[in-house]
Amino acid sequence: MTRYVMAIDLRRCVGCQTCTAACKNANATPPGVQWRRVLDIETGEFPDVRRSFVPISCMHCDEPPCEEVCPTTATKKRADGLVTIDYDTCIGCANCVMACPYEARSIVHEAKFAYGDTPIASESVRFDPARIGVSMKCTFCVDRIDEAARTGQVPGRDPEVTPACVNSCISGAMSFGDIDDPNSNVSRLLVETQSFRMHEELGTGPGVYYIWDKG
Repeated sequence: MTRYVMAIDLRRCVGCQTCTAACKNANATPPGVQWRRVLDIETGEFPDVRRSFVPISCMHCDEPPCEEVCPTTATKKRADGLVTIDYDTCIGCANCVMACPYEARSIVHEAKFAYGDTPIASESVRFDPARIGVSMKCTFCVDRIDEAARTGQVPGRDPEVTPACVNSCISGAMSFGDIDDPNSNVSRLLVETQSFRMHEELGTGPGVYYIWDKG
């Protein structure tokens, strides 16, 4: 089997938001919609204060609550673990938006662009009218993953078939790959380190692992 996951090393993330910008460029999401966000968290008390940065997105859960509440089966979990949305089937009811514990889904009801009514070059190329009025979210760059199946390349190893956010990370904090392959980069990384998954106590089985210490 194949189960694609993401591993994010919180010790290396510097909060630069490059992954956020790369995602927006790759997917032409409208203003105010970020499929990849970075939380800026401050802990402690003066003078012992620390800032932590936590990139978040759709978690591509093993048991996605969004899929369970979808009345049209537009949301589905693929065999490789990616949670997808069929825009032609989605009716924009927002059940999934409310069910997602990670606030990863958005719905926009009219086309919006960064600078008024005219799309910039990247928006013009990547704008998808099928996403208007329906639920949308991070896809782990599913088009790249599917391309890997055709070309024989390996997601997480070959940049052309790896999510844009991972490719863009300037500190090397983000990794992607098949956790069911013991020789994949993410499998080896997670064996060597300590990690957690966000809200995993809810039983969702998130597909994003956060590394916080060495093994």
